[in-house]
Amino acid sequence: MSRINTNIQSMVAARVLNANNDGMSRSLQRLSTGLRINTGRDDPAGLIASETMRAEKKAIVAAMDNARAADNMLGVAEAALGEISSLLLDLEDLTDRTANQAALSDTEVEANQLQIDSILSSIDRISQSITYKGQKILNGSFDYTLSGTGGSVLSNIEIQGAKLVPGATREVVVEKVLSAQTGGLTWSATAAGGTLNGSLTIEVTGNFGTDQFSFASSTSVADMATAINASKELTGVSATTSGGVALTFNSSGFGSDQFVSVTKVSGGSTFVTTDADGATVSEDYGRDAQVRINGRDAVTKGLVATVRSAVLTASISIAESSNDGTGSYTFGIKGGGATFSLAPDLGLTGFEGIALSNMATTSMGDATIGRLSTLGSGQTNQMTSKNFATAQRIIRSSQDEVSSLRGRIGAFQSNTLKTTINALGVALENTSAAESAIRDTDFATETSSLTRQQILVQSSTVTLQMANQMPQNVLALLG
Repeated sequence: MSRINTNIQSMVAARVLNANNDGMSRSLQRLSTGLRINTGRDDPAGLIASETMRAEKKAIVAAMDNARAADNMLGVAEAALGEISSLLLDLEDLTDRTANQAALSDTEVEANQLQIDSILSSIDRISQSITYKGQKILNGSFDYTLSGTGGSVLSNIEIQGAKLVPGATREVVVEKVLSAQTGGLTWSATAAGGTLNGSLTIEVTGNFGTDQFSFASSTSVADMATAINASKELTGVSATTSGGVALTFNSSGFGSDQFVSVTKVSGGSTFVTTDADGATVSEDYGRDAQVRINGRDAVTKGLVATVRSAVLTASISIAESSNDGTGSYTFGIKGGGATFSLAPDLGLTGFEGIALSNMATTSMGDATIGRLSTLGSGQTNQMTSKNFATAQRIIRSSQDEVSSLRGRIGAFQSNTLKTTINALGVALENTSAAESAIRDTDFATETSSLTRQQILVQSSTVTLQMANQMPQNVLALLG
């Protein structure tokens, strides 16, 4: 080389040395941070994919935390309901013992009533005082709010879970396709004037129990009905007359599990019962209503229709007075319920809701038979009223209500929250693995690259030194 103003070899060596230095610096940065992508220029497409996955991971972790928080809240509610359930068992024990009238003094009855009042007070206190993060959870504040109730046709609407668009009302259409029936048998007197033409003893059996009735000759159908109705609380069977000659026996409730059985025990009077179709039978069962809710066939038991779907879980009762006939009735769900966000994507499909009913004594029980609060002193079903059978049914209805809510909470915790946490955990693992493959440093590969870059830096440094010395060979031409 005979030119000295421009040292091309030195320029090439310097460029290569800079490139090798950049490569070594990049390897050192990756090894020190543990990340393959530290800036956008390291891998633009990889950075975009990695940042998207990082956002997904944050959303998954938040959803898992939400599910755990929901589980904690429902755990507090379930524990309180367990205590209420224990109190209801004590309440039934006291009621059953008080029903043993002949063996108890007035003082003992008063003492039992005092305990009952204390239990009712404790239930009310629990329902009004149990909180989670400052929110009362068993006072009805997490129940659903409705607009319209279907008029007088729908006697009880219990929304157990619903997915609602914020600010919007979910419309629920209840179609009554077929009415429910009680178990029913009919007997017609053969004697003139609707009286017995001989003595008669019959056995009447219903859902509550069995009783026998003996009637003298010439007893009227109306008097027979009066006697049978006097034992309605014992048997669960009532009687009505028609035309003064026909006597109809009906079960106290509606549905396929309700029955009435009437058999002749003795007597000379002719006694043959028939069902609604005119067939001669001695036993008859009722029929469940047929109902559609939002176009979906509901599961029915008597007058109660239940639907369970991804967007609505509800139990709706048809009023006895509106049982006959068909029709369509509408109400709306405006809001409420305990709603939890359990998915990484915030949308309607990611929200799950459950109703936490009011557990106060004025709300528990049966709307028809009576509320639990009626067992208190001075109320309709206090112990001195001797309405023990009614009191027991109210308590058992309350027990069913509490156990049903506990069951729904347990199912929500097990089948919704637990499975959601498990699924999100797997999703988090897979997303983290995919993001790691894109963004994290492979130390084995990167240490090999660093060693290579170090060698290249050293060799390019020596080469640059040699290239810088080459122009000095021109001095030999001047000598």
